[in-house]
Amino acid sequence: LVMWGIFTLVMFIGTLKANRALQLVFATLAILFFLLAIGELNGNGTITVVAGYEGILCGFLAVYAGLAQVLNEMYKKTIAPLG
Repeated sequence: LVMWGIFTLVMFIGTLKANRALQLVFATLAILFFLLAIGELNGNGTITVVAGYEGILCGFLAVYAGLAQVLNEMYKKTIAPLG
């Protein structure tokens, strides 16, 4: 989980020239991996639950970013802002 967090953090750095929606997806995904690693390493169930909610947020952001990119491309105008 820590390695996936590091990989995702590096990918997040790569998104700094992309839109805000994609940046948020990678930022929340990196946080998710690190929270899951911390929860697993110290056996703290509360951190794992927080990671679960953060993962749900990450999922919603990913759905929005994907939907917005497809809609904006298909309609050749901003239907859903990406930032």
